[in-house]
This record gives sequence, structure tokens and C-alpha cells, in this order.
Amino acid sequence: MSAIDVSTLGEFIREQRQAAQLSLRQLAATAGVSNPYLSQVERGLRKPSAEILAQIAAALRISAETLYVRAGLLEAQDSSRVRAAIARDSALTERQRRALLEIYRAFVAENIASGLVAANDDAPATGHSADAGAADSEPAPAE
Repeated sequence: MSAIDVSTLGEFIREQRQAAQLSLRQLAATAGVSNPYLSQVERGLRKPSAEILAQIAAALRISAETLYVRAGLLEAQDSSRVRAAIARDSALTERQRRALLEIYRAFVAENIASGLVAANDDAPATGHSADAGAADSEPAPAE
């Protein structure tokens, strides 16, 4: 992805907050950020880190991956391939698919937040290794 439009990211966060019927102060408190900082993010004046995006996503009860894609930290197509591969795997139950997707999202969020993955530069590699990890994990739930 190219340069991020922080105002679009901020607008999306505001829309999600309003849909969740949360005030700016409520979301800021739940996400563990200051009210003025969150206001600046929503107005497109500040670019939040991956860690802050994960906190905001958790407070909004949406996936951090959604905000990472919106912020330009993660390529949508790469994560889509991983999700599609998991969804197609007939050896997994629906519950196992949901759990695997949740684990995948958590690993991606952790790696981006800790700087282990240079967002767009390594996104294809992240998708590939996640596919490999998913393949390695398939026999374990079946046991």
C-alpha cells in the first residue's frame, strides 16, 4: 500500500466508535489512550502506532487487522489469502477455523506492534509463513 491517509483512518475509527455508541472519552479510557490523543487520531492529525491501533481495535471489538489494513500497515490481499486457505480447509471444524483465525490475527498484531514485521515490506512473507504455520497446526486439533 502507498502512503496512509490518516484522516480516512481517523474517520473510520470515529464511525466505528459511533456505531458502538461510545463517547470519545469512553473509547479513550477503554483503549488506554488519552482523550486528546484519540481526538487527534480521529481528526487525522496523529498517526497511531500499531500497538495503539491494536488497543483501539480491542476497545471497539473489531479485529486489529482491520485497522492495520486501513492504516496501511498490512496488505489486505495477503491476509485474505491466509483467511481463504483456512476457510477452505475441510479438515477443520468451524470452531477450529475461528480459533485459528483469531490466533493468526493475534500473531500478526503482535509482530507488527513489536516491529518484527516491517508492515508492507514483509507483508507477503508474513502471509506465507502464516500459511505454513496454519498447515503445521492442522493435525494438532484433529488429535
